[in-house]
Amino acid sequence: MAKIRVSGVIPAPVERVWEYIRDFNGLPKWFPGVTDSHIEAGPLVNEAGCVRNFGLEEGPRIREQLIELSDENRTCNYKMIESPLPIKNYVATVQLTANGKETTIEISSQFDVLPAHEKEMVGMLTETYQGAFDLLKKHFAKK
Repeated sequence: MAKIRVSGVIPAPVERVWEYIRDFNGLPKWFPGVTDSHIEAGPLVNEAGCVRNFGLEEGPRIREQLIELSDENRTCNYKMIESPLPIKNYVATVQLTANGKETTIEISSQFDVLPAHEKEMVGMLTETYQGAFDLLKKHFAKK
């Protein structure tokens, strides 16, 4: 099982950053390569069990299901249920922590992948998570 843990610092208070990213359907605002997103029929956005269906710039779609969203802990846990990537059993957590007037954001994930694809998938996902942090930094630097 591959595991990734990436963190960054966003130049804004944790309350503002959480307000901006807590919408489970809001990936296009802050995640690189995401073109659109919608919540499928079933539980409402931000309710455990809801499924987001989002598109990528290259055209494929990914479906992820919310496991838990906690405003108290500023965490979001979700799992990937359909993807063009050569991975299985992907589970991830986004967590925000107050760091004075800034926010520490961490994305951790784990997934099964064949050894032949592990280095590529870990590198690509690590780069994507870092790209998300860069987009958040850019957004909050304007404020």
